[in-house]
Amino acid sequence: MTTPAPPGPGRPTENSMRRALKRARDGVALDASEAAVLLQARGEDLTDLAASAARVRDAGLDQAGRPGVITYSKSVFIPLTRLCRDKCHYCTFVTVPGKLRRAGHGMFMSPDEVLDIARKGAALGCKEALITLGDKPEDRWPEAREWLDAHGYDDTIAYVRAISVRILEETGLLPHLNPGVMSWTDFQRLKPVAPSMGMMLETTATRLWSEPGGPHHGSPDKEPAVRLRVLEDAGRSSVPFTSGLLIGIGETYEERAESLFALRKVSRAYHGVQELIIQNFRAKPDTAMRGMPDAELDELVATIAVARHIMGPAACLQAPPNLVEGEYERLIGAGIDDWGGVSPLTIDHVNPERPWPQIEELAERSRAAGFELRERLCVYPEFVRRGEPWLDPRLRPHVAALADPETGLARPGVLPTGLPWQEPEDSFTPTGRTDLHRTIDTEGRTSDRRDDYDEVYGDWDALREAAAPGMAPQRIDTDVREALRTAGDDPTRLTDAEALALFHADGPALDALCRIADDVRRSVVGDDVTYIVTRNINFTNVCYTGCRFCAFAQRRTDADAYTLSLSQVADRAQQAWDVGAVEVCMQGGIHPDLPGTAYFDIAKAVKERVPGMHVHAFSPMEVVNGATRTGMSIREWLTAAKEAGLDTIPGTAAEILDDEVRWILTKGKLPTATWIEVVKTAHELGIRSSSTMMYGHVDQPRHWLGHLRTLAGIQRETGGFTEFVTLPFIHTNAPVYLAGIARPGPTTRDNRAVTAMARLLLHPWIPNIQTSWVKLGTEGAAEMLRSGANDLGGTLMEETISRMAGSSYGSYKSVRDLVAVAEAAGRPAKPRTTLYGAVPDERRRAAAASDGHLPELLPVLD
Repeated sequence: MTTPAPPGPGRPTENSMRRALKRARDGVALDASEAAVLLQARGEDLTDLAASAARVRDAGLDQAGRPGVITYSKSVFIPLTRLCRDKCHYCTFVTVPGKLRRAGHGMFMSPDEVLDIARKGAALGCKEALITLGDKPEDRWPEAREWLDAHGYDDTIAYVRAISVRILEETGLLPHLNPGVMSWTDFQRLKPVAPSMGMMLETTATRLWSEPGGPHHGSPDKEPAVRLRVLEDAGRSSVPFTSGLLIGIGETYEERAESLFALRKVSRAYHGVQELIIQNFRAKPDTAMRGMPDAELDELVATIAVARHIMGPAACLQAPPNLVEGEYERLIGAGIDDWGGVSPLTIDHVNPERPWPQIEELAERSRAAGFELRERLCVYPEFVRRGEPWLDPRLRPHVAALADPETGLARPGVLPTGLPWQEPEDSFTPTGRTDLHRTIDTEGRTSDRRDDYDEVYGDWDALREAAAPGMAPQRIDTDVREALRTAGDDPTRLTDAEALALFHADGPALDALCRIADDVRRSVVGDDVTYIVTRNINFTNVCYTGCRFCAFAQRRTDADAYTLSLSQVADRAQQAWDVGAVEVCMQGGIHPDLPGTAYFDIAKAVKERVPGMHVHAFSPMEVVNGATRTGMSIREWLTAAKEAGLDTIPGTAAEILDDEVRWILTKGKLPTATWIEVVKTAHELGIRSSSTMMYGHVDQPRHWLGHLRTLAGIQRETGGFTEFVTLPFIHTNAPVYLAGIARPGPTTRDNRAVTAMARLLLHPWIPNIQTSWVKLGTEGAAEMLRSGANDLGGTLMEETISRMAGSSYGSYKSVRDLVAVAEAAGRPAKPRTTLYGAVPDERRRAAAASDGHLPELLPVLD
């Protein structure tokens, strides 16, 4: 059995304690070693530490506009299931199926049982439904899997989502969800049904999880790295999130300090940690840790005070009042500003032996310490006032019904009542700068960045620190000449070391590489340069995902924001058909008001107006957005989209398929594994896709290699990619460049090397390599055709994404223009369909008749 580790090599010296206390008093940032010293403060030293922490707390409350206020949430505790796949050695919440059956309980609480508690709570004025449950019980217990199957749920998260909707609609309580470890996709599924979620970090001490006898040994979900990833995914998903520490489970003071700094790092990076709970371990009978001593009150007080100094004045710190034997004043004096959830109805099912204090008593004891007790909602006032993207539009009416619009705290005297959980009305009302597809080329954008540039993308300083390791160049020792010989003989035999050497090739070696790639191109697809007559339709640029490379996304209130109506989308498709197009490529921002079924409506609108038009639409990010908003699986959603008229999907949203790079480039876009899942699922359903790579920002050749290897592996498995598209990073208005983190796009050398290596590394699996004239211009595209590319993409007719980013090459190329690019490379050109088939004669004639003069669509640049 684990016992508390000794606090370092003995007590800190008087000098080290004195120095650390002075730094705390003076408001100087502490480091981890100083924090570990202060965690051991006792007696007068602890009084000194607590006093300085309280001053930091008071400054934060003043700044937040609620001086002298301590908050709590009036809640009901709903233990949705007490089954869990983990085996924490101190837990009495978790049980086993046999005990539940003997007690007459189901494997999960039924909807009726949940709603009975929620209704009683609403009648008592509770506003929070705290839904707590074990981690993924179906992975360990067949009985849990059987219950879910019998009730029609794919997994526990699906039931959590469904019961949350019923709570919202039938009682008006706001769900706060604690389902344990969640994936990025789980957050997307649950965000529309809960204004806040939570999961305790507990500790970053890996040994307490990895070593036999440790409190978390045998519990897969308690690995610190996994739990930190959950906190990061919550921030990426803009979910107001509660976390915290469980102290006294065997961690050292140094480990406890490291845990606090890990929480601060996540909080600073994403601005999404709404509160931290500092909870003291209390030993429970019938557990493996029943013989462990409780964490002493001084330990708790010191940890609260140090947490306040580390997290700063704006942080919200909570300590459960039922675990401290009435010593409320000491917790207030150490810097807390919240008591957490307190229920007049239900027990604390995690600590059932510790009853909640009466709210009246809590108010009186807080008042005695000089504080007014005020009720808050499960989502903290700051996030209520922030609104989008932190609150889903479907939850705004429920939150607004209970929140004071000025303070964000709970509205006094209001009882919750059920409200419909539904999509916003009129989601396809045309708004904003709907002529941006034309005026981006004539008038430009209103400004080079969004007004919320300093907040929406996370903390730029933290991002610079995170980006630095990935941008470090790698030493290459492999002989380039030997690598060129391998490429010339058989590119499928290139090792990773040889491929990296070729990615770095320059001068004569680069020329030789491009000749080899061009020879491979000629042998595989011949000399024809293909192109497609297509129209881009970006149906909205309202988006809160927070991609740091994107200058297209706008808030709904920004001057350059717009959303098209369904009829406008159909009108543009009709115009494109009239001038010879065979395809429309449709993508948009992740607009919070668009329902998950909006994508079906868009595809139907085009097919109803122009039945013969190929609908190439919806990136993997949009697919996941649609699926999670509807509650459908990715497979179900794609099947429905195909039935609505979707033909193929663009393989965009890939950027670089390496999460080391992705989480620098984007705050909230889907992770690599999810992108791969979407693409593979689409291919399995007969929905083919393109593939892409955006490069030249915070990446290095090793990332390009990994990306291309991943695409080749998918293609070998599914055969679903139609082409690979190189997307050079456009830096001009990209936030990550404006912040001084990304480099200014790829060099000409980079472009040639990437195009040539794409040809070689994807051979023979993906035969078509496309270059982007809108990003490289005519001369640049012609050079890529001499470096292994065989396709020029489309006429586009309108192109907003690259133009908003600062591309200067216009939005339209006529067929004659594209033929001229091919001729500049010494090659013939021919039109193609999306799937690289022959274009019908009627379409070719329509394109020729209108070529080069499209006044109804947009001005043609000289």
